[in-house]
Amino acid sequence: MNTRAQISLLPDGRRLHLQDGPIDVIIEAFGPPREVRASYVAATERFVTILDELCGELPLLRQAAGPSGPQVTGIVAKRMLEAVLPYAADAFITPMGAVAGSVAEEILAVMVGAAAVYRADVNDGGDIALHIGAGKEFVVGMVARPDRPSLFGTATLRSADPVRGIATSGWRGRSFSLGIADAVTVLAESASAADAAATIIANAVDLPGHPAISRVPACELSPDSDLGTLPVTQNVGWLSQSETEVALNAGVAMALRLVERGLIIAAALNLEGETRAVGSIPLQPALQRSLTHA
Repeated sequence: MNTRAQISLLPDGRRLHLQDGPIDVIIEAFGPPREVRASYVAATERFVTILDELCGELPLLRQAAGPSGPQVTGIVAKRMLEAVLPYAADAFITPMGAVAGSVAEEILAVMVGAAAVYRADVNDGGDIALHIGAGKEFVVGMVARPDRPSLFGTATLRSADPVRGIATSGWRGRSFSLGIADAVTVLAESASAADAAATIIANAVDLPGHPAISRVPACELSPDSDLGTLPVTQNVGWLSQSETEVALNAGVAMALRLVERGLIIAAALNLEGETRAVGSIPLQPALQRSLTHA
């Protein structure tokens, strides 16, 4: 039995906080009280098993994805691998590139399978899986910097929209990045797909060799990082307007390719206070209201 996990309602009495090692999740469901409670029980029962399952296959999950890459067996591990495989031929990526979104997706699936809730979200450190019942909607807030949240815009997601996953990546976030984006937020058909794509697009926002950008091998910061000796961004100094534009254009080009391939629905890219939007979900100026934050 897992005795590590911490499970508690947040002070608002609506959202449930689940924490086990590096997995830190906030969930919220809407519906009849009995159904909401049933969804939270299902989420808790599944949550306490996930970390041990992932740790059992961790050496495989830290290997580069590809035709000769890892062959995993767990439900979440398979979802992670499936999400990153579309990028394996062109970039270094491991299944860990989709871990947070895949965990969020799994918890949401058991919630919706166990109870008749009409709306739900599972937020795993900013990577969010959504359930949107008929006629319902979410207003999602986009942050320019995950280390200093401030909303620059919102996107309204309705039940008829294809988006069911949101993820954010960038060098200022909790995970390592090969690029210099402050934040890249991706909307996709699933949280795992959004997670993998956000990693790829954030890596593409870059100015290779620029003297104002400090990089360190990932293994020096975290010896067991799946990125090994790859240089990850640690600081971005002053950039000119034209340099910011060049870096953002590289990320936009990548995001457009992913939209064309059907891998994402939309993306918002942020660097040095500049924002670029790609895709079919329109962004609106941020409003001071209750939002699901990406």
